[in-house]
Amino acid sequence: MASAELRLVRRRIRSVQSTMKITSAMELIAASRIVKAQSRVEAAQPYTNKLVEVISNVGAASGGVSHPLLETRELSHAGILVVTSDRGLAGAYNTNVIRMAEARLIELNNQRVDLRLYTVGKKADSYFRYRGYQIERSFLGVTDTPGYGDARAVANTILNDYAQETVDAVEAFTTRYVSALTQTASLWPLLPIQPPEQAEGDEEAVTVGYSYEPSPEAILDRLLPRYLESSVFGILLEASAAEHASRRRAMKAATENAEELTRILSRQANRARQAEITTEISEIVGGAEALSVG
Repeated sequence: MASAELRLVRRRIRSVQSTMKITSAMELIAASRIVKAQSRVEAAQPYTNKLVEVISNVGAASGGVSHPLLETRELSHAGILVVTSDRGLAGAYNTNVIRMAEARLIELNNQRVDLRLYTVGKKADSYFRYRGYQIERSFLGVTDTPGYGDARAVANTILNDYAQETVDAVEAFTTRYVSALTQTASLWPLLPIQPPEQAEGDEEAVTVGYSYEPSPEAILDRLLPRYLESSVFGILLEASAAEHASRRRAMKAATENAEELTRILSRQANRARQAEITTEISEIVGGAEALSVG
Protein backbone atom coordinates (compact mmCIF):
# COMPACT_ATOMS: atom_id res chain seq x y z
CA MET A 1 0.00 0.00 0.00
CA ALA A 2 2.81 2.37 0.90
CA SER A 3 4.62 1.51 -2.32
CA ALA A 4 1.54 2.39 -4.41
CA GLU A 5 1.18 5.73 -2.60
CA LEU A 6 4.87 6.48 -3.18
CA ARG A 7 4.57 5.84 -6.92
CA LEU A 8 1.50 8.09 -7.10
CA VAL A 9 3.24 10.95 -5.28
CA ARG A 10 6.37 10.67 -7.42
CA ARG A 11 4.21 10.75 -10.55
CA ARG A 12 2.56 13.94 -9.32
CA ILE A 13 5.96 15.48 -8.59
CA ARG A 14 7.14 14.80 -12.16
CA SER A 15 3.92 16.30 -13.53
CA VAL A 16 4.25 19.46 -11.43
CA GLN A 17 7.91 19.85 -12.37
CA SER A 18 7.04 19.57 -16.08
CA THR A 19 4.38 22.26 -15.68
CA MET A 20 6.84 24.45 -13.76
CA LYS A 21 9.31 24.29 -16.66
CA ILE A 22 6.59 25.57 -19.03
CA THR A 23 5.44 28.41 -16.76
CA SER A 24 9.03 29.45 -16.08
CA ALA A 25 9.78 29.60 -19.82
CA MET A 26 6.61 31.61 -20.46
CA GLU A 27 7.58 34.02 -17.69
CA LEU A 28 10.98 34.64 -19.31
CA ILE A 29 9.43 35.12 -22.75
CA ALA A 30 6.86 37.61 -21.41
CA ALA A 31 9.56 39.49 -19.51
CA SER A 32 11.63 39.90 -22.67
CA ARG A 33 8.62 41.14 -24.63
CA ILE A 34 7.68 43.75 -22.02
CA VAL A 35 10.85 45.72 -22.76
CA LYS A 36 10.13 45.76 -26.50
CA ALA A 37 6.50 46.73 -25.91
CA GLN A 38 7.52 49.59 -23.60
CA SER A 39 9.98 50.85 -26.20
CA ARG A 40 7.28 50.84 -28.87
CA VAL A 41 4.90 52.80 -26.63
CA GLU A 42 7.58 55.44 -25.98
CA ALA A 43 8.59 55.59 -29.65
CA ALA A 44 5.00 56.29 -30.75
CA GLN A 45 4.48 59.20 -28.35
CA PRO A 46 6.43 61.93 -30.26
CA TYR A 47 4.26 61.43 -33.36
CA THR A 48 1.04 61.71 -31.37
CA ASN A 49 2.35 64.72 -29.42
CA LYS A 50 3.21 66.51 -32.65
CA LEU A 51 -0.26 65.83 -34.05
CA VAL A 52 -1.77 67.26 -30.87
CA GLU A 53 0.38 70.36 -31.22
CA VAL A 54 -0.51 70.94 -34.87
CA ILE A 55 -4.24 70.31 -34.36
CA SER A 56 -4.29 72.67 -31.37
CA ASN A 57 -2.52 75.40 -33.33
CA VAL A 58 -4.76 75.01 -36.37
CA GLY A 59 -7.89 75.11 -34.23
CA ALA A 60 -6.71 78.16 -32.27
CA ALA A 61 -5.53 80.11 -35.31
CA SER A 62 -8.67 79.38 -37.33
CA GLY A 63 -11.03 80.63 -34.64
CA GLY A 64 -12.33 77.23 -33.51
CA VAL A 65 -13.16 75.74 -36.90
CA SER A 66 -15.71 72.91 -36.71
CA HIS A 67 -15.38 69.45 -38.16
CA PRO A 68 -17.76 66.44 -38.28
CA LEU A 69 -15.32 64.34 -36.24
CA LEU A 70 -15.40 66.95 -33.46
CA GLU A 71 -19.18 67.39 -33.25
CA THR A 72 -21.09 65.73 -30.44
CA ARG A 73 -24.31 64.02 -31.55
CA GLU A 74 -27.32 62.80 -29.65
CA LEU A 75 -26.52 59.23 -28.64
CA SER A 76 -28.88 56.77 -30.29
CA HIS A 77 -26.32 54.41 -31.84
CA ALA A 78 -23.17 53.58 -29.87
CA GLY A 79 -20.04 51.75 -30.95
CA ILE A 80 -18.06 49.72 -28.39
CA LEU A 81 -14.50 48.60 -29.12
CA VAL A 82 -13.13 45.92 -26.75
CA VAL A 83 -9.39 45.20 -26.81
CA THR A 84 -8.24 41.91 -25.30
CA SER A 85 -5.55 39.33 -26.06
CA ASP A 86 -5.50 36.43 -28.50
CA ARG A 87 -4.02 34.08 -25.90
CA GLY A 88 -4.83 33.31 -22.28
CA LEU A 89 -2.65 32.59 -19.24
CA ALA A 90 -2.48 36.31 -18.45
CA GLY A 91 -4.19 36.40 -15.08
CA ALA A 92 -7.17 38.76 -14.85
CA TYR A 93 -6.04 40.83 -17.85
CA ASN A 94 -8.91 39.81 -20.15
CA THR A 95 -11.52 39.35 -17.43
CA ASN A 96 -11.24 42.90 -16.09
CA VAL A 97 -11.68 44.67 -19.42
CA ILE A 98 -14.44 42.30 -20.61
CA ARG A 99 -16.45 42.84 -17.41
CA MET A 100 -16.07 46.60 -17.73
CA ALA A 101 -17.19 46.56 -21.38
CA GLU A 102 -20.13 44.24 -20.69
CA ALA A 103 -21.34 46.50 -17.88
CA ARG A 104 -21.33 49.41 -20.33
CA LEU A 105 -23.17 47.35 -22.95
CA ILE A 106 -25.86 46.47 -20.42
CA GLU A 107 -26.15 50.11 -19.36
CA LEU A 108 -26.56 51.34 -22.95
CA ASN A 109 -29.01 48.57 -23.74
CA ASN A 110 -31.15 49.60 -20.77
CA GLN A 111 -31.13 53.14 -22.20
CA ARG A 112 -32.53 51.77 -25.49
CA VAL A 113 -29.36 52.68 -27.38
CA ASP A 114 -28.55 50.60 -30.47
CA LEU A 115 -25.17 48.93 -30.15
CA ARG A 116 -22.40 47.99 -32.56
CA LEU A 117 -19.65 45.86 -31.08
CA TYR A 118 -16.07 45.68 -32.37
CA THR A 119 -13.54 43.31 -30.82
CA VAL A 120 -9.76 42.99 -30.91
CA GLY A 121 -8.40 39.64 -29.75
CA LYS A 122 -9.82 36.11 -29.65
CA LYS A 123 -10.79 36.31 -25.98
CA ALA A 124 -13.29 39.13 -26.47
CA ASP A 125 -14.54 37.63 -29.72
CA SER A 126 -15.25 34.20 -28.21
CA TYR A 127 -16.71 35.66 -25.00
CA PHE A 128 -19.27 37.92 -26.64
CA ARG A 129 -20.17 35.47 -29.42
CA TYR A 130 -20.85 32.77 -26.83
CA ARG A 131 -23.22 35.14 -25.01
CA GLY A 132 -25.16 36.02 -28.14
CA TYR A 133 -23.81 39.49 -28.87
CA GLN A 134 -23.63 40.48 -32.52
CA ILE A 135 -20.09 41.49 -33.44
CA GLU A 136 -19.80 43.84 -36.40
CA ARG A 137 -16.07 43.31 -36.90
CA SER A 138 -13.40 41.34 -35.09
CA PHE A 139 -9.64 41.75 -35.45
CA LEU A 140 -7.56 38.67 -34.61
CA GLY A 141 -3.83 38.06 -34.44
CA VAL A 142 -3.16 41.70 -33.59
CA THR A 143 -2.42 42.01 -29.90
CA ASP A 144 0.93 40.24 -29.60
CA THR A 145 2.92 42.72 -31.74
CA PRO A 146 0.47 45.30 -33.16
CA GLY A 147 1.55 47.32 -36.18
CA TYR A 148 0.38 50.67 -37.49
CA GLY A 149 -1.44 48.88 -40.30
CA ASP A 150 -3.54 47.07 -37.69
CA ALA A 151 -4.40 50.39 -36.05
CA ARG A 152 -5.34 51.87 -39.43
CA ALA A 153 -7.67 48.94 -40.15
CA VAL A 154 -9.44 49.37 -36.80
CA ALA A 155 -9.62 53.16 -37.14
CA ASN A 156 -10.96 53.01 -40.71
CA THR A 157 -13.70 50.59 -39.69
CA ILE A 158 -15.08 52.75 -36.91
CA LEU A 159 -14.43 55.95 -38.90
CA ASN A 160 -16.52 54.71 -41.84
CA ASP A 161 -19.39 53.76 -39.54
CA TYR A 162 -19.19 57.16 -37.85
CA ALA A 163 -19.11 59.03 -41.19
CA GLN A 164 -22.18 57.09 -42.36
CA GLU A 165 -23.88 57.94 -39.02
CA THR A 166 -24.23 54.26 -38.22
CA VAL A 167 -22.79 55.15 -34.82
CA ASP A 168 -22.96 58.46 -32.96
CA ALA A 169 -20.05 57.78 -30.62
CA VAL A 170 -17.38 55.12 -30.16
CA GLU A 171 -15.84 54.08 -26.85
CA ALA A 172 -12.83 51.80 -26.49
CA PHE A 173 -12.38 49.50 -23.50
CA THR A 174 -8.77 48.54 -23.10
CA THR A 175 -6.02 48.07 -20.53
CA ARG A 176 -3.62 50.89 -19.79
CA TYR A 177 -0.03 50.04 -18.98
CA VAL A 178 0.96 51.91 -15.83
CA SER A 179 3.96 49.85 -14.77
CA ALA A 180 5.22 46.29 -14.82
CA LEU A 181 3.12 45.66 -11.69
CA THR A 182 0.06 47.79 -12.48
CA GLN A 183 -2.30 47.54 -15.43
CA THR A 184 -5.79 49.03 -15.27
CA ALA A 185 -8.88 48.39 -17.39
CA SER A 186 -9.96 51.77 -18.77
CA LEU A 187 -12.48 53.54 -20.96
CA TRP A 188 -10.93 55.50 -23.84
CA PRO A 189 -13.38 57.77 -25.79
CA LEU A 190 -12.53 57.65 -29.51
CA LEU A 191 -15.34 59.40 -31.38
CA PRO A 192 -16.24 62.19 -31.49
CA ILE A 193 -12.64 63.27 -31.16
CA GLN A 194 -12.12 65.41 -28.11
CA PRO A 195 -10.05 68.43 -29.18
CA PRO A 196 -6.56 67.82 -27.79
CA GLU A 197 -5.24 70.44 -25.39
CA GLN A 198 -1.71 71.14 -24.36
CA ALA A 199 -0.87 70.56 -20.73
CA GLU A 200 -1.51 73.41 -18.34
CA GLY A 201 1.56 75.25 -17.17
CA ASP A 202 3.53 74.36 -20.31
CA GLU A 203 5.41 77.61 -20.64
CA GLU A 204 7.42 76.35 -23.59
CA ALA A 205 4.30 75.79 -25.69
CA VAL A 206 4.15 78.43 -28.39
CA THR A 207 1.23 78.89 -30.74
CA VAL A 208 2.51 78.69 -34.29
CA GLY A 209 0.94 80.64 -37.13
CA TYR A 210 0.14 78.70 -40.30
CA SER A 211 -0.62 79.73 -43.86
CA TYR A 212 -3.47 77.52 -45.00
CA GLU A 213 -3.63 75.91 -48.41
CA PRO A 214 -6.36 75.17 -49.29
CA SER A 215 -8.23 75.75 -45.96
CA PRO A 216 -8.18 74.91 -42.24
CA GLU A 217 -11.14 72.55 -42.78
CA ALA A 218 -9.25 70.60 -45.43
CA ILE A 219 -6.19 70.38 -43.19
CA LEU A 220 -8.22 69.10 -40.26
CA ASP A 221 -9.91 66.67 -42.62
CA ARG A 222 -6.49 65.09 -43.15
CA LEU A 223 -5.12 65.48 -39.63
CA LEU A 224 -8.05 64.21 -37.54
CA PRO A 225 -8.20 60.74 -39.14
CA ARG A 226 -4.42 60.46 -38.61
CA TYR A 227 -4.94 61.48 -35.00
CA LEU A 228 -7.59 58.77 -34.60
CA GLU A 229 -5.23 56.21 -36.12
CA SER A 230 -2.43 57.22 -33.75
CA SER A 231 -4.85 57.02 -30.80
CA VAL A 232 -5.89 53.49 -31.78
CA PHE A 233 -2.23 52.59 -32.29
CA GLY A 234 -1.46 53.87 -28.80
CA ILE A 235 -4.33 51.78 -27.41
CA LEU A 236 -3.01 48.63 -29.08
CA LEU A 237 0.57 49.24 -27.95
CA GLU A 238 -0.41 49.88 -24.34
CA ALA A 239 -2.70 46.84 -24.35
CA SER A 240 0.13 44.70 -25.70
CA ALA A 241 2.54 45.91 -23.02
CA ALA A 242 -0.11 45.33 -20.34
CA GLU A 243 -0.79 41.83 -21.66
CA HIS A 244 2.87 40.80 -21.50
CA ALA A 245 3.26 42.31 -18.01
CA SER A 246 0.15 40.54 -16.75
CA ARG A 247 1.25 37.24 -18.28
CA ARG A 248 4.71 37.54 -16.74
CA ARG A 249 3.21 38.15 -13.31
CA ALA A 250 0.74 35.27 -13.71
CA MET A 251 3.44 32.85 -14.85
CA LYS A 252 5.73 33.94 -12.02
CA ALA A 253 2.96 33.19 -9.50
CA ALA A 254 2.28 29.83 -11.18
CA THR A 255 5.97 28.91 -11.05
CA GLU A 256 6.20 29.82 -7.35
CA ASN A 257 3.07 27.80 -6.61
CA ALA A 258 4.53 24.82 -8.48
CA GLU A 259 7.73 25.07 -6.46
CA GLU A 260 5.76 25.11 -3.21
CA LEU A 261 3.62 22.17 -4.34
CA THR A 262 6.78 20.24 -5.25
CA ARG A 263 8.15 20.77 -1.74
CA ILE A 264 4.88 19.57 -0.19
CA LEU A 265 4.76 16.49 -2.42
CA SER A 266 8.42 15.73 -1.69
CA ARG A 267 7.64 15.66 2.03
CA GLN A 268 4.72 13.33 1.34
CA ALA A 269 7.01 11.09 -0.72
CA ASN A 270 9.56 11.01 2.09
CA ARG A 271 6.89 10.04 4.59
CA ALA A 272 5.56 7.35 2.26
CA ARG A 273 9.09 6.03 1.70
CA GLN A 274 9.70 6.03 5.46
CA ALA A 275 6.45 4.16 6.03
CA GLU A 276 7.44 1.63 3.36
CA ILE A 277 10.84 1.06 4.99
CA THR A 278 9.25 0.72 8.43
CA THR A 279 6.82 -1.86 7.06
CA GLU A 280 9.65 -3.84 5.45
CA ILE A 281 11.66 -3.80 8.68
CA SER A 282 8.64 -4.95 10.68
CA GLU A 283 8.06 -7.80 8.26
CA ILE A 284 11.74 -8.86 8.47
CA VAL A 285 11.74 -8.72 12.28
CA GLY A 286 8.45 -10.63 12.45
CA GLY A 287 9.77 -13.29 10.11
CA ALA A 288 12.99 -13.63 12.10
CA GLU A 289 11.06 -14.03 15.34
CA ALA A 290 8.83 -16.65 13.78
CA LEU A 291 11.87 -18.64 12.64
CA SER A 292 13.51 -18.41 16.05
CA VAL A 293 10.38 -19.61 17.79
CA GLY A 294 10.04 -22.46 15.34
